[in-house]
Order: sequence, then C-alpha cells, then structure tokens
Amino acid sequence: MRIAVFGANGPTGRHLTDQALTAGHEVVAVTRRPGSLLPGRPGLAVAVADATDPAAVDAVIAGTDAVLSALGARFGKETITVYSASATAITRAMTRHGVKRLLTVSSSIADPSWRPTGAHLFNHVLDPLVNRRLGRTLHEDMRRMEALIRRTDLDWTLVRPSGLFEHPVVTEYHTAETSADGVFTARTDLAASMLCELDERRYVRTAMGVITTAVKPNVAKLIWHEGVKKK
Repeated sequence: MRIAVFGANGPTGRHLTDQALTAGHEVVAVTRRPGSLLPGRPGLAVAVADATDPAAVDAVIAGTDAVLSALGARFGKETITVYSASATAITRAMTRHGVKRLLTVSSSIADPSWRPTGAHLFNHVLDPLVNRRLGRTLHEDMRRMEALIRRTDLDWTLVRPSGLFEHPVVTEYHTAETSADGVFTARTDLAASMLCELDERRYVRTAMGVITTAVKPNVAKLIWHEGVKKK
C-alpha cells in the first residue's frame, strides 16, 4: 500500500514511517523539515510540504492509497489552527483524488467523559492544569479537526492516545472505541496501532483510543522531556 504520512519527521511520525516501511508499505513522508528523513531507503519518498497548503497537500496525496496524519503542535496561549487547517486541506484533497482511508492522531482529551480509572493525581491535578488549561487552545483545535473529519464521507479513524512518551519498542497495548482507560501511550505503540487499524478496519468512522499497558514512563522524566525540554 502507498501511504502518505503527514508529520513524518515528528516524534510519532518517525516511528510510523519506520514501522510502515518495515511492514512493506511504500511511504510518502510529508514534512516541512526533512531532517533525518533521508531519501534512498527502499519504499521511502520524502515530500517537503506544508500540511496547511492546499496545493502542496493535493500534490502529495495524488496516487496514494491511504493517509496517516501524525501532525502535532506545542501548547501555547495563542489560537492554534494547524490541526483544523491541515484536516481541511487533507480531506479535500482525498475527496478530489478518491482516496478514502484516513487515520489521524487526536487525543483522549477530545472525549469529554475520559477519566482514567484510579488515576487520582492525573484526573484532579495534572489533567486540569496541563491539558485543560495550558493545553486548552491546542485541544480546542483538535476538537475542530475531529468535527471537520466526522462531516466527511471518508473512511476515517480518529486515533486518541493518552499521555505520549518515548519507548524503544512496540509493547502490549490496548485499543477501545471512543477512548481507552489509561493514562499513557508509547509512541511506538501509537504507530503500531495505526498500522494495525489500517489493515483490520475495526474502528472505521469512529474514534479509537489506544493506551500502553506493559510499561509506564517515569513521570518526572516525562514532564521534563515532553514539557520543559521542548520549550
């Protein structure tokens, strides 16, 4: 299968690109900054494009069989539009070229009823402070993205991880419709769940929650790497 991966040079997109190539897919890795995505690897084509530019997106999607988006943005006080703007460009191009299958990374936060079982510190301290205050503008745009995609006739899946962290290998993970009952998701597992869903089609035209169950991150290191160090 020929797959367009948006955000291919991001922390999740790199795993997604590597795993897709290993599985035998052809990958069009879409990024604004190629970085470590060097062309020449069998099955890999690198496309330098802004995911919010309709003309650039149209050129990338032509000739593909499916689109996987791992686009992301940092928390900020200003209005964030990258999720909704890219979704607009991507879905319009897919419709124009007759490409039906779309998987895009969202967040468990997009489910207003999501509260992980037994996670008192997360539910009552970290989630209200980090996700629903510091990350308010980001998650508002994620919800706009989800609403926009839901209105299309595409075979879409909204992929909702919980708190993302780095782990070197794919582990045991759990998926569920709407959102999954857990606090953390390894990026390797997020990528693996998307490629599995691409083949199995268990969550077409609905949301798929995904959580890691085999390992847990060090919370202090997670806050440092995902929050402080990135700034």
